[in-house]
Amino acid sequence: MAFTRDRGVEGAARQKRTMQMSSILTNTGSMVALQTLKGINKNLAKVQDEISTGLKVATAKDNSSAWSIASTMKSDVTSYSKLGESLASASEMVGTFRKAAEDIGELVKQIQTKAVAADGADADTLTKLQADVDALTDAITSIATSTQYNGISLISTASTDRDVLVSIVRDDTGALTPEHMTVTKQDMQVVGTAITLADDGSNLDAIDTLLDDVNTAAAAFGAAQIRIEAQSKMLTSQIDALKGGVSAMVDADMEEASARLAALQTQQQLGIQALSIANSAPQNVLSLFRN
Repeated sequence: MAFTRDRGVEGAARQKRTMQMSSILTNTGSMVALQTLKGINKNLAKVQDEISTGLKVATAKDNSSAWSIASTMKSDVTSYSKLGESLASASEMVGTFRKAAEDIGELVKQIQTKAVAADGADADTLTKLQADVDALTDAITSIATSTQYNGISLISTASTDRDVLVSIVRDDTGALTPEHMTVTKQDMQVVGTAITLADDGSNLDAIDTLLDDVNTAAAAFGAAQIRIEAQSKMLTSQIDALKGGVSAMVDADMEEASARLAALQTQQQLGIQALSIANSAPQNVLSLFRN
């Protein structure tokens, strides 16, 4: 039994010596230290890229799913930004015709005043008032035919309705659907039709009807402009939300990256030192033979 026990102790000692064996052909410690240092350097390079670009996901290789989603959202931001510019232009367009309708309304009010003054007027006064009314109707016709926005007319007899792109909707499948609103033309040119004054006030009601029509037209343009501006405001909020989502997915946390950089630089220094120690092991073996 004692012999067996001695042999067991001797075998364990021999195994221990084998595990601690040094070799001038294979430096295991150096290989381990080198692999560790390579991993540290790889992580260090990634952190440095994050700090220099400000992105934790710069390419599809970094995180394919996050990169794909963020790329789609970035595309939507670009589209919505362009749509925002289009909505701003559409608001200016509708505002131009709203203002023209309001100006025509002011001219019709002046005509109405002249018609009131004509009631019971003598022939000479009526002639002068009629000349003023003719000038006002000519001005109305001129405004209706000349008011344009980038070649578009909405208040002349020859004008047509105009569709305005107000939204782009992406459904669950990723398909994009455009949404339009129609800005209806308002024929203000007919308001400029010649009006003959009467000395008995018989045309006052007809002029009042014209004024109602003009006010209705101006209100229609105003309502369209309100909707366009509301859509633009909503679109701005949507763009901000998308930008925030993209940032959360791909932007680097600079505080965290800075802390990781400091830690990895320390690890790199320790790794270099460990590799240096491991590389000196064969030299230690040579010292055995100098004795």
